[in-house]
Amino acid sequence: MKEKTKMKKLVAVLMALFMLTASAAMAETALEEIQARGTLTIAMEGAWQPWTYHDESGTLTGFDVEVGALIAEGLGVTPEYMETAWDGILAGVDSGRFDIACNGVGYTEKRAESYNFSTPYVYTEMVLVVRADNEDIKSLDDLKGKKTANSPNSTYAMRSEAAGAEVVYVDTLGETMEMLQQGRVEATLNAKDSVDAYLAEHPEAQIKVVLSVAGEPVAIPMQKGERTETLMEEINRILEEARQNGKLAELSNKYFGRDLTKEE
Repeated sequence: MKEKTKMKKLVAVLMALFMLTASAAMAETALEEIQARGTLTIAMEGAWQPWTYHDESGTLTGFDVEVGALIAEGLGVTPEYMETAWDGILAGVDSGRFDIACNGVGYTEKRAESYNFSTPYVYTEMVLVVRADNEDIKSLDDLKGKKTANSPNSTYAMRSEAAGAEVVYVDTLGETMEMLQQGRVEATLNAKDSVDAYLAEHPEAQIKVVLSVAGEPVAIPMQKGERTETLMEEINRILEEARQNGKLAELSNKYFGRDLTKEE
C-alpha cells in the first residue's frame, strides 16, 4: 500500500512538471514563458563590487542582485541568478540561456542593434586609472599606443580601443588592478563606483584616478525581437515604480553611497 502511495505521489509530481514544461513551451512571449516557468534567469558576474559580488560569508549580493530581485518580484516569479564571466553574459542573453542580465550593462546604440533594452535605471561615471607613479597618462588622448586592461566587449574596452589603446582582456576588476600595479598594462577605464569599492578594500593599492567622465546609462538587456517586448514593458513599469517610490534611490545609496538614478 505504501509503495502504491509513493508511486501516486511520483506520478503527480511528474505530471505537474510535464504540465509546467508544456505550458512554458506553448508560451508565445518571453513574459508568458517566464511566468509559466515561475522563475526569471538573471545573468551576472558575481565578481564586480558593488554591482554583483560575494560578501565575506560567500553570499551573492550587490546592487544589481537586489534590482534583479525587485524585477522578479514585480513579475510574480522567483529570481534565479546565473553567474558567468562578463564575456558570456550578453552572448547568453542572445542565445536565450538567460532571460535578462543585471550587471551594470551600459546601453549603447551599437548594443541596441542586437538586444532589447529597458529604460536606464542608473547613470554612471567612468574613471581613467593609472599606476600611482605614472605621470604620462592624464586624458583619454594619452591612451593612444598604450596598453589597458578590460573585460572583452565591455563599454570600457570599446572606449579604450576608440582612444587608440591596445586592450588586454581580463575577466575581473581584481585582475585588472593586479596587472596595472605590476606594470603589465598602463591604464584602465572602469566604473567609478567599482574603483572606489576596490580602493576601500585595498587602501594600499598603488593606483590613482586621473580623470572622471560620464559613462553610459545602465539598463537591462534581453533578447532582441517582438517576443520580449511585453517583458520589456513590464520591466520598465517595475523600474519606474521603484523610481517613483524611492526604492531605486534607496538601493543606490546603500551600495554606491549616492543616488545614481538621476541623469545629471
